[in-house]
Amino acid sequence: MNFYEQVYTVVRRIPRGRVTSYGRIAKMLGRPRAARAVGYALNALRDEADHDVPWQRVVNAAGRISIVNREFGSNLQAEKLRDEGIVIDEQLRLVDFTAVLWVGLDWHETEDLIDSNGK
Repeated sequence: MNFYEQVYTVVRRIPRGRVTSYGRIAKMLGRPRAARAVGYALNALRDEADHDVPWQRVVNAAGRISIVNREFGSNLQAEKLRDEGIVIDEQLRLVDFTAVLWVGLDWHETEDLIDSNGK
């Protein structure tokens, strides 16, 4: 399973109404310096083909929507998150980031998940 597929596998685990950061996903995958690569992976998604990957649930480490050059844009991400009950201010910041933060999986859980999906 390539890195992008690993990212999608982890992102699919983020519960509705919760978010995590690019860096946390990278860390879950054992690549703590790959936050930007997580963003690239999510940017590579195509709406129809990858509709089961809840890309909107990934924000930056400050709890802010930071999409750049994505066809769907930050306003769509904010709309999708608001539909899940997440409060976002006019500057595209999550009002209570810590309350909706999904800490995620530890390395062993991620490794098991990737191994089971990669076979």
